[in-house]
Amino acid sequence: MTQRADFTRVRTTGRAKPGRFVILSTLEDPELDSIRTGFITTKRSGKAHERVLLRRWFRALVQENVPNFENPQRYLVTIARPGANKASYAELAKDWIQQARRLGLFAPTDKKQ
Repeated sequence: MTQRADFTRVRTTGRAKPGRFVILSTLEDPELDSIRTGFITTKRSGKAHERVLLRRWFRALVQENVPNFENPQRYLVTIARPGANKASYAELAKDWIQQARRLGLFAPTDKKQ
């Protein structure tokens, strides 16, 4: 995602869940052929090199977890909260996955097996 209008539409009409280190917003769009992602890392989330690292980590999280999504036809915006630059990758991953579960992004798993 690169257009400001897309980010605004996701934030205003989509659903969002805040976590300790990230805010995850999503909006389903059946016209999309695959997921469209965007990452917001403001100056409050760290220095330039820290913001670049956060965006790389967020991209890696999306790449790892998109195959598990129930419906990948959606916009997904990840916003770094202040203090995210001090978190480890494991802490960010745990927080990101927790918010994704709260939003119902993952396909239900069969726990009977």
